[in-house]
Amino acid sequence: MTPKIYAIDLFCGVGGLTHGLKNANICVGLGVDVDPACEFPYTANNDAHFLKKSVEDLKAEDLLPFYKKNGLKLLAGCAPCQTFSSYNQKASDTDKRWWLLKEFSRLVKEVEPDLVTMENVPRLRDMNVFKSFVEDLKKQEYSVKHEVVNCAEYGIPQNRNRLVLLASKLGPIELLSADVFGAERKTVRKVIGDLPHLAAGSTCQNDLLHRSSNLSPINLRRIQASRPGGTWRDWPSELVADCHTRKEGKTYASVYGRMGWDDPAPTMTTQFYGYGSGRFGHPDQDRAISLREGAIIQSFPVDYSFVPKGGSVNIKVIGRLIGNAVPVKLGELIGASMQAHVATYR
Repeated sequence: MTPKIYAIDLFCGVGGLTHGLKNANICVGLGVDVDPACEFPYTANNDAHFLKKSVEDLKAEDLLPFYKKNGLKLLAGCAPCQTFSSYNQKASDTDKRWWLLKEFSRLVKEVEPDLVTMENVPRLRDMNVFKSFVEDLKKQEYSVKHEVVNCAEYGIPQNRNRLVLLASKLGPIELLSADVFGAERKTVRKVIGDLPHLAAGSTCQNDLLHRSSNLSPINLRRIQASRPGGTWRDWPSELVADCHTRKEGKTYASVYGRMGWDDPAPTMTTQFYGYGSGRFGHPDQDRAISLREGAIIQSFPVDYSFVPKGGSVNIKVIGRLIGNAVPVKLGELIGASMQAHVATYR
């Protein structure tokens, strides 16, 4: 009989990884995050405990009670990725977030889980802090595998490259291939094509998260002049922003764009709700995508709850939480890979 896997999710956010692990029949008992805004969506959708605490202050005794006996312990830790992102041209090891991976490594040593996983941006793979993390795992006799995957190949409707690490005390471990996982490539049309029409700055009465940001008069004219897959270079000259006429601005063609219906979306960021923040314009409606559309593109279920019933929806806060999340389907891939691995060694 294959042993049950029990997991704790560090840096859990609103529960993207947890929800995916649970979809793969892994029992997640606890999520830990320092952001209080994460608590409601995490607990409301995942039937798990939430601990608001900095990972720097965590000890093994905080975590061990949430593991059950007669099972395998999985410790997951997807540290905030902004400091490692290619968008952060000023990243340095003076950024406090840089060292959260060291805290995760410390907790692995203290908790001694059977299984470990993390995901982050591909750039982290070249950093000394990641290389040290891997070496620490190997010194503790974990088999370690890490690779960069394109989420679009695993049924997540966005071109999002992520570094995924799996480690096991049982033996060599691999991430399932897209074919074995059974993923179907999905387009923007496939996942949000049937959502109700929405004007810029409005909210759907039946789903308060299906809400879009306002557009200024000039941005309304800009999106009306935009075509799916196009750039601001398609606009009449009077609509082009001053910053794009300068030499350094001419290379930034991926802002103020519309997504294409029959392609995956671009990588969701913490500002996906803003038309000027990337290629986040709706394919044919004159607005940026809504919060719900962003969540669906992150592969959250369409009914995933982010605020209490009757609560207010703060676009910036919820947008940040959704953009920071691990795509649910990626969490499911990690969980399914863990389950396949454990079954091999039962």
